[in-house]
Amino acid sequence: MPRKRKAEMLKGYVLGALFFEPSTRTRLSFEAAAAKLGMNVVGFSGTSDSSIAKGETLRDTIRTVANYADVIVMRHNEKGIAEKCTEYCSVPLINGGDGSNEHPTQALLDLYTIKKEFGKLDGLKIGCIGGLKYYRATNSLIRAMSHFSPEFYFISPKELRVRKEFTDELKAKGIKFTETENLQDVIRELDVLYVTRLAKEYFPNINEYNKHKGSYVIGRKTIETGKKTLRVMHPLPRVDEIKEEVDSMKQAVYFKQAANGIPVRQAVLCSLLGKKV
Repeated sequence: MPRKRKAEMLKGYVLGALFFEPSTRTRLSFEAAAAKLGMNVVGFSGTSDSSIAKGETLRDTIRTVANYADVIVMRHNEKGIAEKCTEYCSVPLINGGDGSNEHPTQALLDLYTIKKEFGKLDGLKIGCIGGLKYYRATNSLIRAMSHFSPEFYFISPKELRVRKEFTDELKAKGIKFTETENLQDVIRELDVLYVTRLAKEYFPNINEYNKHKGSYVIGRKTIETGKKTLRVMHPLPRVDEIKEEVDSMKQAVYFKQAANGIPVRQAVLCSLLGKKV
């Protein structure tokens, strides 16, 4: 598609970006995607510069912004809030992450990244490592990849295993998964190692977080024990779970993964507004 035509595809449309939680990649990639399509962006990051700080309800904020925007992307710390908001939002509403629940557009760009790296989605062995109990990106990845006959390996402390609602879904679909605390037990099996940080903001107390902090730190030697075709992914931000020495390895694709947020979110916006990419 010619660059000019693509840049004008959503000219005159407005994206409402409502980020009640901090965000770098999701917010900026949505804004960049919108700009590349010719959209304008309105919204806020945090609540100090919005009427929420004056006591306005979320319902009233959403209903108001829906008058100004053609589509809304929202990040919020409450689980399930995006789905609730669709009941009174008069325009399409995109879940940009709802607490420790899910992150659907992250899953889409993750699948896009995997497809670009392997040329397929079916039959891959996916390892997810870290504080999986509280990590929304892995929740959405599990659900998305479950349509493509994967085999999962969940590497985490016992207290931070994937929540039962997700493993029950895998069992119902007949999808094989293994739970372990030791990455070295399974790394040679993996096609993808999906690394996550400990999401400190969702732990019920600081003591539980501190107990598990530093449980997994991925370095060059660890990656070298896996397949040469292994791909290391991370939704970012990272804290200390992947050493910078891994960044230059061909297995590391997490910055490509972040870049893929723009075309994927362009596609989401176009789809919701009835335009073909």
